[in-house]
Amino acid sequence: MVVPFSLLAQCRVARLSALAVCAGVAAQAQAGGFIEDSSAKLEARTVYFNRDFRDGSASNPQGASKRDETAQGFILNVQSGYTEGTVGFGLDALGMLGLKLDSSPADSNSGLLPSTGSDPRRSKDQYAKIGVTAKMRVADTVLKYGALLPDLPLLKYNDGRLLPNMFNGAMLVSKDVKDLTIMASRLNRYTARDSTDAQDLRLNCKNKRYGCNITADHFNMYGLDYKVNERLTAQYHYAELEDIYRQQFVGLLANQPVGQGVLSADVRLLKSDDAGSAKASNIDNRAMGAMLGYALSGHKVSAGWQRMTGDTSMPYLDGSNPYLVNYLQVNDFANAQERSWQLRYDYDFKAMGLNGWSFMTRYVNGDNIKVQGRAQEGKEWERDTEVKYIVQSGTFKDLSLRFRNATYRTNYSKFARDVDETRLIVSYNLNIW
Repeated sequence: MVVPFSLLAQCRVARLSALAVCAGVAAQAQAGGFIEDSSAKLEARTVYFNRDFRDGSASNPQGASKRDETAQGFILNVQSGYTEGTVGFGLDALGMLGLKLDSSPADSNSGLLPSTGSDPRRSKDQYAKIGVTAKMRVADTVLKYGALLPDLPLLKYNDGRLLPNMFNGAMLVSKDVKDLTIMASRLNRYTARDSTDAQDLRLNCKNKRYGCNITADHFNMYGLDYKVNERLTAQYHYAELEDIYRQQFVGLLANQPVGQGVLSADVRLLKSDDAGSAKASNIDNRAMGAMLGYALSGHKVSAGWQRMTGDTSMPYLDGSNPYLVNYLQVNDFANAQERSWQLRYDYDFKAMGLNGWSFMTRYVNGDNIKVQGRAQEGKEWERDTEVKYIVQSGTFKDLSLRFRNATYRTNYSKFARDVDETRLIVSYNLNIW
């Protein structure tokens, strides 16, 4: 069914914008940069998502044979400045609206839209969510409480569908020491990308590696990023999901001119163990990965390697993207004992005078997988391609069009399914002020 962009939908977007404006007007009594340094941006995002499972009909015990939906999203991001004084205060708000454009019960549950309460196979016509964040700044130290979009090694929010998911809690980031960034955070809830309700934090259960209802009261994170020099950054982060797992991360980011181009390196080491009462039972994983790349005249060629050791797969929070060099469009290559390698090629057509065009393709192959309940070695591979264009001038300047395609195959179909996937994304960002 195709739902037009109705007057009701326009009114909803207008209400979100009006709320942001009213909040700003009410705050005019505050001095200085609270208003002057504020900003408001609206992103309109249209997403077509098609995932074709290559294992038969809708009667397959693993579920439907296809996911196919189209939806329209709006994301309003309002950020205030800070009040004057030694301690500055501010307020941010995120408003999100999703509208169904095309969906059928046979092909729903794509992650774009929530299902109706009465029929899990039927998607809602529309849904909305809002998040508010209070913030305080002292010098170069900022404390935020409320809705957060963390982009950190041990917690990267997912934005791979129509609307991003949100986490709720407190986060402190300090840059008072030159070249050193210190982070501490405590989170207690999250709102999934296709949901309006805040939920308890839970362990991701991809491919039934862990139970799907293992929840925790809170998630703590601490981190240090040190810029050694212009070409080298060192990172250490620690996180713990209460009574489920603890995780440590060490990373190095480096780049060095070599000849006419630039050589880059990204090294990541993660160590995960069960914590407290071990509600998910035994967790024992070491994830090692590295990506080396060389960029020259618009071209970039990269090679990656990733290795899992220990008895289990790598754990991470539901609603997040694992910080792995071989995390791709469909798969994460994070199964127990898995080893995988990647070849990647990027090209920026600016080098040919075609500004705004870019291309990426990559291939990852994984083997040596320890599959629960079978002696045979698990194997899998994925191939991704992406073409993107950003309009450079005129009425539609900064409008982006992106085509993403993925092919995934595996030999352990009891837990994972072969996939052919296509995503078409049209996005336009409007600076309101």
